[in-house]
Amino acid sequence: MTSRRDFFKAAGIAGGAVTAATVGKFALAGLPEPVIQSKPDTMPPLVPNTGRPYNPVVTLNGWTLPWRMNQGVKEFHLVAEPVVREMAPGFKAHLWGYNGQSPGPTIEVVEGDRVRIFVTNKLPEHTSVHWHGQRLPNGMDGVSGLTQKSIKPGQTFVYEFVARRPGSFMYHPHADEMTQMAMGMMGLWITHPKEKHPLIDEVNRDFCFLLNAFDIDPGSYTPKTMTMLDFNLWSWNSRIFPGIDSLNVRLNDKVRIRVGNLTMTNHPIHLHGHEFTVTGTDGGPIPQTARWPEVTTDVAVGQMRQIEFVADEEGDWSFHCHKSHHTMNAMGHSVPTMIGVDHRDIGKKINSLIPDYMVMGERGMADMSEMEMPIPDNTAPMMTGEGPFGSVEMGGMFSVLKVRKDQKPGDYKNPGWYKHPAGTVAQPYKGAVAKPARNSSAGGQSMPRTQKPSKDFEVQIRKPNAHGEH
Repeated sequence: MTSRRDFFKAAGIAGGAVTAATVGKFALAGLPEPVIQSKPDTMPPLVPNTGRPYNPVVTLNGWTLPWRMNQGVKEFHLVAEPVVREMAPGFKAHLWGYNGQSPGPTIEVVEGDRVRIFVTNKLPEHTSVHWHGQRLPNGMDGVSGLTQKSIKPGQTFVYEFVARRPGSFMYHPHADEMTQMAMGMMGLWITHPKEKHPLIDEVNRDFCFLLNAFDIDPGSYTPKTMTMLDFNLWSWNSRIFPGIDSLNVRLNDKVRIRVGNLTMTNHPIHLHGHEFTVTGTDGGPIPQTARWPEVTTDVAVGQMRQIEFVADEEGDWSFHCHKSHHTMNAMGHSVPTMIGVDHRDIGKKINSLIPDYMVMGERGMADMSEMEMPIPDNTAPMMTGEGPFGSVEMGGMFSVLKVRKDQKPGDYKNPGWYKHPAGTVAQPYKGAVAKPARNSSAGGQSMPRTQKPSKDFEVQIRKPNAHGEH
């Protein structure tokens, strides 16, 4: 398998785009050599050395696809194929994707570029590629049966059009879409402005990623493709926490984050410690008069949202979907709620038959993040991740924005945990705590009851003692 680094080394270039002179045996008359990348790391930005200049993006746990210039046309080569994606350390999935990964590589072009994309199908069934949000000739829109014939296994099709407007877009199949997108076939497309744009600011850091979801039974490798809503793995670029890289920025950097949603539901994306504005969609830049400050923006199905902010608060700031079950892994949907249930006695009896049995859920589910309970092979714990103060108790769509004053410009390396100034971390209170005053008024009803009220009954609540125990 050819890695991006190996390809650049063999081509004799260090981090640029592929030029026509380096294509070698494929030559101008043939296809661009396909570049394959299987590592799940966040790759450095691909600075262009051919074509129009632009400020490149950084794809979270992904990379940008190199190209070659052929008589003024920017040529790419996508390979649709089965892939193995590491979703988190120790957990891999058998997916479908492009060029060795799911999602496929990000395609970056400049407004006005003529683009030619060769698509080779190495899947066991036909496919196509729809260029989501693009203005293009109808026959290049990529809808099997409607605007083109399907790309059969072993075939290579070519798409060609001009990138007519700047913005954040996606690509994905429009053939057996339910199966192929459930298997991870998708990617990002970024069109940069060709010149200074009144509604597109220059930024220091420009990140992008896709929201996707899978239903993979614990211990198995392949997603269920017929799942409609009850997914158990909610991911960013087919990675789940703690496998999602942090977004590392310099203090006072202007930061842009582009988020695309190709799941079956909406996602309220929330950033701690900062306010941002939504500056663009896949429909284009948003007028200044239509923007307002936010800390959460909802990204609906099939949408792109582009947010921008100044990273002016140092620290390790959570960045996540605000649907709480989307920040967990390998969830079970039929687990009964056991909060407040005293099942210590029955637990002892079960332990005599099943020594590994653990009592769970009577005080909530936080204990699960620290339990050394056995789980099936190739499975991610439901809540995991170790921070500087203990378990983070998260999974799924969760990452960290790391803001540091000593992060160098253009440096995307993880700076480690934030060193808090003295006296700025919440601590246990050691003084006397007054008994809370409670209001004895029960309030009233808006209308009188027309039937006799039922008998009162008592609800018992188990409270922990001073040591946190029942």
